[in-house]
Amino acid sequence: MVKITASEVNKLRKMSGAGIMDCKNALVESKGEFDLAIEILRKKGQKVAAKRAERESSEGAVIAKVDSNCTKGVIISLNCETDFVAKNDGFISLANELAELALQSSSLDEFLNSKIDSMKVSEKLIQQTGVIGEKLIIGSFEKLSAPYVGKYIHAGNKIATLSGFSHSIEGIEEISKNVAMQAAAMNPIALDESGVDQTTIDKEIEIAKDQLRQEGKPEAMLDNIANGKLKRFFKDNTLVNQAFIKDSKQSVAEYVKSTNTDLKVTGFKRVSLV
Repeated sequence: MVKITASEVNKLRKMSGAGIMDCKNALVESKGEFDLAIEILRKKGQKVAAKRAERESSEGAVIAKVDSNCTKGVIISLNCETDFVAKNDGFISLANELAELALQSSSLDEFLNSKIDSMKVSEKLIQQTGVIGEKLIIGSFEKLSAPYVGKYIHAGNKIATLSGFSHSIEGIEEISKNVAMQAAAMNPIALDESGVDQTTIDKEIEIAKDQLRQEGKPEAMLDNIANGKLKRFFKDNTLVNQAFIKDSKQSVAEYVKSTNTDLKVTGFKRVSLV
């Protein structure tokens, strides 16, 4: 039998992220050949992944990253089965490493086919499923580009947001963080009224009319009152029209404009596991 040294086990562990005994056993089986040992570990991951394919991966970590120019951002969620794994430092480190890689990808498919540790991201997820013993998937992949992009990750890595702006000004880092925090806390459905789909608008109008009929309001008044309720819906559920969480006397748009009359929020992304 080939003698496997501790340094060889440690080397494979760093290359694969697998546990000590798994690495040792893989090296013994491969007779010390690292490429074959990695393949053995991958196959083990595939077996575990197949067994856990039907499991629900609703826990995990949500990570937002912005490039060095602050013009491009990404949010991914690395999902697992239990909160115990989601809080593990190694798991969070992997999520951050994957988010950095996702920042360079234009789509989820491109990201899953990009390389990490000499294997595809999709293969890495299967391999780590074997290491961790839980089903791992990329639950979300959201990108945002703008003249300036800011980010916010809520404590616990369960919610992350990106906020896009028309241009960069002095103090934009704090402004963008405040708006990203707003999106995290208030969960808007769109940037403004124009971003709300017609199906949602029609549903809200119909709900308002049904409520008004139950209150005994005349049919002739329903349209006007329902449209008033729709305006309130937009105010509560679109980012720039929401009351600013740090000063409810002004909207988010008014807060942004108070910092610079020409500055505008151009977009946002939000991913949540809660």
